[in-house]
Amino acid sequence: MLFKPTFWLKSVLDINEKFLRENGVTALVLDLDNTLSMHGNPAAEEGVTEWLDEMRRLGIRMRVVSNNTNKRVAPLAAKLGLPFTANGAKPLTFGITRAMKAMGADKSETLVVGDQIFTDVMGGNFKGVRTVLVEPFHLEKTWTFRLKRKAESLVFHRDYSKLEIK
Repeated sequence: MLFKPTFWLKSVLDINEKFLRENGVTALVLDLDNTLSMHGNPAAEEGVTEWLDEMRRLGIRMRVVSNNTNKRVAPLAAKLGLPFTANGAKPLTFGITRAMKAMGADKSETLVVGDQIFTDVMGGNFKGVRTVLVEPFHLEKTWTFRLKRKAESLVFHRDYSKLEIK
């Protein structure tokens, strides 16, 4: 189903060695805002830097694909030491395709990871890549984000009693 993630996790930090090994994952296409950092924040959320170091230690290839502008994405991606694609146009697959090509990654070994159904999950599903929906580190207060989350709840019910924690 177009709106359904392959996996639903509490946080990007819950993607660990066991999860990656069990699912044959060697490459991650990562959303930025509300996945690695709070929307608009110039710094990563607590634990993200250490998690990225662990992913690197495991040999996981990673690339940020964000719908945000180069002005927003470039400084934080540089701080995190991650290559990136800004203006990723998710749910269209251009940015995801570019990221996979840059990483030399096949669909079968890649996960698209993000906090939004209508961009990250749909983009990965359109591309035929498995997806991980994560909960945002902080719920946004603006009316646009509240509207987006309400619309998402119409197509994917986030039943927190079924939340996968790996």
